[in-house]
Amino acid sequence: MPKMRNGSSRRRFLSRVASAGVMASLPYRGSAGAAENASPGRLPIIYFSKHLQWLDWEHMAGTAKELGFDGLDVTVRRGGHVEPERVEADLPKMAKIVRAAGLEIPMITAGIVDVDSPHAEAIIRAASEAGIPRYRWGWFSWSDDREVPDLSNFHLSIERPAGLLLDLPARLEQLRRSVARLAALNEKYQVCAMYHNHSGAMVGASVWDLWVLIKDFDPRWVSSNFDIGHATVEGGLGGWVNSTRLMAPFMRGIAIKDFMWGRNSKGEWEPLWCPLGEGMVNFPAYFAMIKQAKFSGPVQLHTEYPLGGVENGARTLTMDKAQILGAIRKDLNTLKGWMKQAQLT
Repeated sequence: MPKMRNGSSRRRFLSRVASAGVMASLPYRGSAGAAENASPGRLPIIYFSKHLQWLDWEHMAGTAKELGFDGLDVTVRRGGHVEPERVEADLPKMAKIVRAAGLEIPMITAGIVDVDSPHAEAIIRAASEAGIPRYRWGWFSWSDDREVPDLSNFHLSIERPAGLLLDLPARLEQLRRSVARLAALNEKYQVCAMYHNHSGAMVGASVWDLWVLIKDFDPRWVSSNFDIGHATVEGGLGGWVNSTRLMAPFMRGIAIKDFMWGRNSKGEWEPLWCPLGEGMVNFPAYFAMIKQAKFSGPVQLHTEYPLGGVENGARTLTMDKAQILGAIRKDLNTLKGWMKQAQLT
């Protein structure tokens, strides 16, 4: 999708989106969905703590506050700010430090695939007891692999062409049973799981497959953490519009990143993540839809582009810290500008 740099072209696009009733016919499912989305208010902008893993809890919280964020999405997974096997002891300690800095923790990112994932119930229970209402979960594989894929350097690829011959409807039905079990566990602890869509050969990339998995469940317990960057990778010309329409009733969080298509060192085409506003994602149109959908939930900024190692959750940086923090602050200000334009702040 060509980036619309001309203001009048952008306005015409926004007008077409609105006049087409992109969001007007969305059926909010039941009282749970309507209650959470009834009054959007001010949306909190939070930062993904993966990009601050070079800092301990105190400095992570202080840095996020100084940059101007409202809160943090904290990594509770192997190599994260909280290790899963220590979640019951460490999550409340970390939460206390973050809140003492004046920040929210509306969600965590956990390495939970289903109820049988290591430490799954302990993580969910600890989040509930710490007053953290959401966690990011996933990802499902089209195969029977149980491992959460390593997405630190993820790009579009299909490594096993035989996977194209999978019986997708049968696999989705199998996964629906996993979702049902997870929804029941989440309801027990009153915590919501948000599935994060990624581009590539995994469940949720097409978005319709995620809709099939969660559409019949209460969105208080299983929902969507909608990533417009990955949705645009999969549907750049306009598919992202219908993906947004489809998932809007289930969104309990949204992730923000930008990209452009380019060639990697091997000459292969892939999405190259970049600072906000330099890529292909049509954020003004997207936020206009978010406004119309009456979304209420955390807006998570990700800095996945080359930035001294923070894009990969590095502990040791290869760029000047002031330069890194300046780039993060610039992205945050760009994001705030779009949200203000859409009357979301």
